[in-house]
Amino acid sequence: MKTTITVCAIQQLCNQDRQTNFDLSVAKIHEAAANNADLAVLSELHLDPYFCQNEDYQHFDLAQTIPGPSTEILSALARKLGIVIVSTLFEKRAAGLYHNTAVVFDKDGSIAGKYQKMHIPDDPGFYEKYYFTPGDIGFKPIETSIGKLGVLICWDQWFPEAARLMALAGAEILIYPTAIGWDPNDTSEEQQRQLDAWITIQRSHAIANGIPVVACNRIGFEKAPDSEVGVNFWGNSFIAGPQGDILVSANASDPQLLICTIDKARTERVRQIWPYLRDRRIDEYGDLVKRYID
Repeated sequence: MKTTITVCAIQQLCNQDRQTNFDLSVAKIHEAAANNADLAVLSELHLDPYFCQNEDYQHFDLAQTIPGPSTEILSALARKLGIVIVSTLFEKRAAGLYHNTAVVFDKDGSIAGKYQKMHIPDDPGFYEKYYFTPGDIGFKPIETSIGKLGVLICWDQWFPEAARLMALAGAEILIYPTAIGWDPNDTSEEQQRQLDAWITIQRSHAIANGIPVVACNRIGFEKAPDSEVGVNFWGNSFIAGPQGDILVSANASDPQLLICTIDKARTERVRQIWPYLRDRRIDEYGDLVKRYID
């Protein structure tokens, strides 16, 4: 296995037409491969507009099975280009049972594994609990030809427990496909605070676990289906090293490919110098399984 891997985060604009979005994703994966990327990460639910801005049963028609038509295309693409792909899809597991699911395709085109989003938000403009059942696969890294990938999804990125469990199970990189943005009614000061918090919490997961982080967000204003309000997705995708150091980052508004090389030897060295896993007091953490310590 290579001691370095080249990773690519694809910061993408999504419009109302699934085929246009899919064609754009495919074109950007080709571009990533042309830049010798070993791994291409797409933003959360990149095939469709962010439909969770309202509760509408008709949106369930967007869901698809895994394996299914989209995974067949991405499998063939991964095999053709010799690249690992991380895609998130609206999965129909059974009638009335749906997930927000990340699928990882290895370089040979096989589905290396999948992860179902565990933390499901329910906030104005982000009514995901209406659509998605929390995953029951657990926090398990996905073994690929380039290493073990700890794939989590959007709201998962705010929870240190999820990152820690992935790291404890051997994840070598944390990957966060994301669809997060601002309420246009928020002040510019509040918007900046939210963005800073989003970047800081993910950098902290890199530091606390001594492994790199790939955060891949979408961009652009997407109007809610039943009103003129909507979400302005803030972009700012980034890749951080094992000390939280920003290796490459994007802006808030432009489609971009973020490409950089991650040195596994450096990650190992950082963990030797900062041995957080060694010094954890696991004998004293029992209360972490409680909702609140009264």
